[in-house]
Amino acid sequence: MSAKTWFITGASRGFGREWAIAALERGDSVAATARDTATLDDLVERFGERLLPLKLDVTDREADFAAVKQAHDHFGRLDVVVNNAGYGHFGLVEEISEAEARDQMETNLFGALWVTQAALPFLREQGSGHILQVSSIGGISAFPLVGMYHASKWALEGISQSLAQEVAGFGIKVTLIEPGGFSTDWGGSSARHSEPLPAYDEFRAQAQKQREQRVSAPGDPAASAAAVLRIVDAAEPPLRVFFGEAPLAIATEDYESRLATWRQWEDVAKLAQG
Repeated sequence: MSAKTWFITGASRGFGREWAIAALERGDSVAATARDTATLDDLVERFGERLLPLKLDVTDREADFAAVKQAHDHFGRLDVVVNNAGYGHFGLVEEISEAEARDQMETNLFGALWVTQAALPFLREQGSGHILQVSSIGGISAFPLVGMYHASKWALEGISQSLAQEVAGFGIKVTLIEPGGFSTDWGGSSARHSEPLPAYDEFRAQAQKQREQRVSAPGDPAASAAAVLRIVDAAEPPLRVFFGEAPLAIATEDYESRLATWRQWEDVAKLAQG
């Protein structure tokens, strides 16, 4: 199988870094973006010219287009575009400020949109390519405390499903990766928190306990690399794929509940139609 060229956002740690290493170790080339490219110095020393570090804040649309062009000009093509940059915002819906809401969407949704738009002309011209959108089980289900994060990922899910249909005729694939709990620092130093309202203290404590139970044994991001390589090497990759065992059970329970409710209220749906 011929070597691929990757463009990966948020490559300083977590999934982005591990997937970059996996690609490089098998002989692929990687344009890796980070807010601080010093975090990639060890990889540059290890892999040399096959790694192109790029300083990038994905919320800057102009910078996204420039970075994608620089990567394409440097390597001559792009095969895999990974929109991994993002963070989790913790706060109940009533607690979220306007700035916090906009910042979450700017990074998790618009950052991925701008990079995707920047890459598409190159992928269309070459008649191939694969866009990986790092979503979450939180992109198809939802829990308390992270409503704004869910909003950003649900939006990413919708735009990516539309995109997959729009670009299929150009030979471009789209895959939404839906991880469960992984040790990516998503809920650690990378996370942001709203100012808590005392009225929710009891509920917040209960919700936090439930969250800790759901992610009691987080996965290892390094272990996910083999799964990513299998996806990008597949002739017919999936539109959506779970990472970890927990997401399928969560999704199954959620969707069975939705179907049951919709069937229960089907007479209202017909009534509304007239």
